[in-house]
Order: sequence, then C-alpha cells, then structure tokens
Amino acid sequence: MSVLLLFGTLLVCLLIGVPIAISLGVSALTAIYFGTTLPLGTIVQKAFTSLDSFPLLAIPFFMLAGILMGKGGVSKRLLHLATSMVGWMTGGLSMVTIVACMFFAAISGSGPATVAAIGGFMIPAMIAKNYKPGFAASVPAAAGSIGVIIPPSIPFVIYGVTANVSVGDMFIAGIIPGMLIAVLLMVTAYVISVKNNYRPEDGSKTTGKEVFRALNDAKWALFIPVIILGGIYGGIFSPTEAAVVSVVYALIIGAFIYKELTWKTVYDSFIQTIIINSTTMIIICLSVSFAHFMTLVQLPDQISSYLTGLTTNPIFILLVINLLLLLVGMFIDTISAVVILTPVLLPIVTEFGVDPVHFGVILVANLAIGFVTPPVGVNLFVASTVGKVKFEKIVVGVLPLLVVMIFALFIITYVPALSMWLTEMYR
Repeated sequence: MSVLLLFGTLLVCLLIGVPIAISLGVSALTAIYFGTTLPLGTIVQKAFTSLDSFPLLAIPFFMLAGILMGKGGVSKRLLHLATSMVGWMTGGLSMVTIVACMFFAAISGSGPATVAAIGGFMIPAMIAKNYKPGFAASVPAAAGSIGVIIPPSIPFVIYGVTANVSVGDMFIAGIIPGMLIAVLLMVTAYVISVKNNYRPEDGSKTTGKEVFRALNDAKWALFIPVIILGGIYGGIFSPTEAAVVSVVYALIIGAFIYKELTWKTVYDSFIQTIIINSTTMIIICLSVSFAHFMTLVQLPDQISSYLTGLTTNPIFILLVINLLLLLVGMFIDTISAVVILTPVLLPIVTEFGVDPVHFGVILVANLAIGFVTPPVGVNLFVASTVGKVKFEKIVVGVLPLLVVMIFALFIITYVPALSMWLTEMYR
C-alpha cells in the first residue's frame, strides 16, 4: 500500500507539473503519513542530515570553477584550439563543437553548462554556414552530455557519496568512456556532413604551427584536468579539495593571465553558483528522503529478488537495467535518479560480479542520454534557447546521434575494461 502511495503521488505530481524535488518530498511524506506508522520527522531528518557530507562540498566548487572559466576566456581558447585541430574537415564546425564540448566537459562537470558555453558560440556559426538548424543545435546538445562522464563530473560525486565509492576512482573511470562517446559522435557528424555537403569554405589544412600556437594559447585551460586528477591520484588532495583548487586556479588564469575576469563577473559567477547549487541541494536532500523511504519498506530487496528470479544471466540483467535507466532518464533528472536508483540497483549488479565503479559509469552514461531524450531532455531545451532553434527541429536532428550514444552505452556496459583499466592501474 505504501509503495503504491509513494509512486502514485509521484506520478500525479509530475503530471500536473510540480517540480521534481517537491514531487519527491511530497511523495515520501504522503506515503509515510497514510501508509505507515512511522513519524514524519524521519523523512525531514534524513533530508537534513544527507547534506552533512564533506564530499558533497565538491559540487558547488566545481560549479563555480566551470562558470568562472566560461566567463574568464577559457571557452574561446578551447574553441580556437578545436578549430585548429578539426575545423578544416568536412563538417568541420560540427567537429569543432564536439571537441570543444569534450574539452569543456573536463572543466565544468555539467552537461547543460557545456551546452550553454559551447552552443552559444557554435550553433549560430553553423547555421550561418548553411547547416540545418536542427542538426546544428543537436550536435552541442548531444556532445554536452559528455560533461557528466569526463571528469570532473557532478553526478560521479553524487554517486560516490551514495554508493560509498571513491570519487577519485569514478573520475578516472569516466575518461575512456567519455572519449569513446565523443569519437563516435564525431564519426556520425562526419557522415551526416558528407551527406549534406557541409564543407568548409577554405578547405586547406591547418598547419602544425597554427595548431601549436592555439595549443599554447589554451595551455592554461588544459592544465585544469591534469591538476585535478594528478592531485587526487598523487595523494596531494581529496576530490573536494581539488574542487577548491580548481576555483582558485580559475580565478588566477581568468583575472591575471587571460585578464577577462572583472569584479562584476566574479560576483555574477558567485550569484549564479548559489542559485544553481541551492536547486541542486534541494533535489539531493529530498531524493535521499525518497530513497530512504524505499529502503524502509524494503523495496530494493523486493526488486532484487524479482530480477534475480527472472534469470541468473548477468548479460540479461544488465540489459534490463539499461532499458530501465533509459526510460527513467526520459522523465527524471540525473541527480534524483542517481540518489534514488543507486541503493536499489547496486546490490543487484554487485551480486552478479559487476564492480561498483563500473556500474557507476553505466548508470551515469544511461542518465547522460536522458539529457537528449524528450520530454525532460535538459540539453535539448538549453540548445533551443541559446541557438534560437525550435525544439521540434532539435528532436529530429538529434535522433542519429542518440542512436550512436545508445550503441556506445552498450559497449561501455559489456566491455568493463573501458571503465576499469585506468582505475585498476592507479588503485
């Protein structure tokens, strides 16, 4: 009865347009009040104490670092570097967009932030060169999802805290899967560009000297992931401390090296971070309450027993979980889904021998696809806004890229070495 109340209330709230965080909180309170004899304070207390976590401090600092770097000239230099590397190819602007998104993903840790930072420049540029608007906007929308897979990744931080897994291990496990998705997106964009004859006006190759000059100009930006991962795996600082270091570094290069940060932009960056982080923390604490109630009624155990009763084949179990996660990603935001589903699904996959770090990559890769699947595909809405392209056109344009991302997901799922090779090397 309590489980029906929980999910029934959640469904009703989502259908009438209640924000996801409030929907989760109301669902948990309704289920506990009408379906159990537990005190209501249980949910409230769990929501409050869930934020008392040192690793979660990494989230606002990584957000702030990404915003400061976007305003401090990093985005422009990364775009210039990407242009010098692949801009001369057929479909060069789409290639530049994907490479720049991959670079910026290693700075911001956020999918929508990556779309806004890169798409704001590149969507109008592609449309001006006669790229179809739907395709032009779908490229940064799809490539922006890499932002939650290539480190630093905010969902990886949340998964690490929820699953009690090393955040540093999660960061390094996401490197190769993120690059795989980027490469497959580039291949797809190239094929589409050849078909539609999206050729650069000047087809001459960039010289090595020009690439080196662009690389030298962007070197301070490219040092950021090196500092973060090198510091974590060198034992110099924790992931949370790495986030603080990245903020200090962003301030230094933006204000004193690139000289594009002013007191006003720094102030605006802090205000923007406060607003985004407030929303994120509300989602996290109420998602934890929702997940805690599911644990109290032993729903994870029931689901585990049901799935293991269907089959003992790990390939089939992972297939079912992937299909479930793809469906969930269409309707629930990434943060809520990570907090709610981790305690449900992690015991199931570990029973079949799946490493928790590998499952974390599978989980986040699934939910990254949710960024570009309607109706809640956040990246699609961001691309539509910054590129001034109709949402319907982007949905059509993103379909081939979406198919490729799902293909990459199944490679990541069934080839664990992609996620675990670097992690095992540095453990």
